[in-house]
Amino acid sequence: MSEPQNQVAERPEQPRAKTKLALIEAALYVAGKPLELKTLGLIVGLKSEEKVRELGRLLMEKYGSDGSALEVLELSDGRFVMQLKPQYVAEVKRLATRQLLTPGPMKTLSFIAYRQPITQSYLAKVRGNLAYSHVKQLRENGLIAEERMGRTKVLRTTPNFSDYFNLSHETPALKKQLEHIFENIKAQKAPPKSDPSNATMKVQPQNP
Repeated sequence: MSEPQNQVAERPEQPRAKTKLALIEAALYVAGKPLELKTLGLIVGLKSEEKVRELGRLLMEKYGSDGSALEVLELSDGRFVMQLKPQYVAEVKRLATRQLLTPGPMKTLSFIAYRQPITQSYLAKVRGNLAYSHVKQLRENGLIAEERMGRTKVLRTTPNFSDYFNLSHETPALKKQLEHIFENIKAQKAPPKSDPSNATMKVQPQNP
């Protein structure tokens, strides 16, 4: 007896769907940062962002149920990211590659991110003259951008900054995320009262 026609038609789709799911998994793994639906669509050959989103969510379910140390998240702006689950960070962070920034530049970056847009002259007034060298390093790493305004410059974080620290690309949402991070740091260390932007970000980068 021949199989129903609809079953015969469905079978070729299953391997293709698995291949597309695997391609999204591979793309997120290799990128090590959030990827937009459009980018993932190009990888798997799909124009429909809704279909790409469905695949991303299937991958989320897969990692959420298989006990893996990795997780796939759908961010508020629609991008997907693969990262280490928080509960495993402490045990393996010593194996991570060298940090992108030392404490000084990281504190300067935290201040810029929380206060942006901020003038370089004000930054130097608060953080000291070393801020100029910090700004140079941050700019070279693609974490901040500058715009000339009279005798000074206006500093802002870049999309690369948001991707590296898994933060929103929208400035208001980014600042709320940072405020939450700074509050958690204060709660853990119980430091004296100070401006939250003086804290240092401790967000786990995408490639631990």
